[in-house]
Amino acid sequence: MKTTLTALFALLTLTAPALAKDTLTVYTYDSFVAEWGPGPRVKEAFEKTCDCTVEWVAPGDGVAMLNRLKLEGKNTRADVVLGLDTNLTAEALKTGLFAKHGLDVKEARTPIPWTDEHFMPFDYGYFAVVYDSEAMKDPPKSLDELVNGDPAQKIILEDPRSSTPGLGFLLWMKQVYGDKAADAWKKLEPRILTVAPGWSEAYALFTKGEAPMVLSYTTSPAYHVIAENTERYKAASFAEGHYLQVEVGGIVEGSRHKELASKFLSFMMQPGFQDQIPTNNWMFPAGTTSAPLPAAFDQLVKPAKTLLYSPEEVDQNRRAWIDEWLNATAK
Repeated sequence: MKTTLTALFALLTLTAPALAKDTLTVYTYDSFVAEWGPGPRVKEAFEKTCDCTVEWVAPGDGVAMLNRLKLEGKNTRADVVLGLDTNLTAEALKTGLFAKHGLDVKEARTPIPWTDEHFMPFDYGYFAVVYDSEAMKDPPKSLDELVNGDPAQKIILEDPRSSTPGLGFLLWMKQVYGDKAADAWKKLEPRILTVAPGWSEAYALFTKGEAPMVLSYTTSPAYHVIAENTERYKAASFAEGHYLQVEVGGIVEGSRHKELASKFLSFMMQPGFQDQIPTNNWMFPAGTTSAPLPAAFDQLVKPAKTLLYSPEEVDQNRRAWIDEWLNATAK
């Protein structure tokens, strides 16, 4: 009998499925997890360190992600949120869904001092109007030239209600024009071909030739130089300066895998994650990398001035400034 039981136990051991690994659910934006984005490589690298499975959930662009989190509240499946930016962190913090990260803020490599106890940066970049040099020989040299330029030369923008680049451009307009922003929007409106839900949709339309300009980043041309060996697409340098975006990650307070979430955020600041940022997310890394930036990054537009609102200013005014945009551009 003992022999029979031993044999039966051995058989069950061989046939039973392996113990399920913990699954870390990470909310992020759609381009991050695209086949050409950093997501697949980050997932592979982290899973080698954690004996876990990373599950990406991409509800759209960054603002759409925050909207989903607010709807889900404490019932959210997210363990980590990756891809909000400093224009949304104050509003995100008010949800009560985020835990303190517990990391050393000195690990952050950002153009602004980093002091946030709840969110850590994983990359940063500057918004820019990217143009097709084959379709546009005389691009705007300032936001004012864009606003007052030829209506026949169209631009594709992103929606500030769903997209962090769209929100960034709205804040850029507000920084430059202040209480005259509504008038500036009215002047710009004839040049706007369409307002896309997010960056991915907008940039796809641009590269298909639907318009000679798109709202993107100063780093976008590096992709075309490195991946496509072309200098056709360029970023316009604006005299007023460029608005800064810093993208962040945060741990969900109610996560069932909080220790694993903390490990992921720590990993986010290290080369296993950061090495994927320059040539897969096409942004500047905000943590430690194992190698210098590619030479193509040396040729990028360097903003004469960095424009930025505090998270609190954006939180207090975002809805009113979006309403101002909607009213000014209504047809």
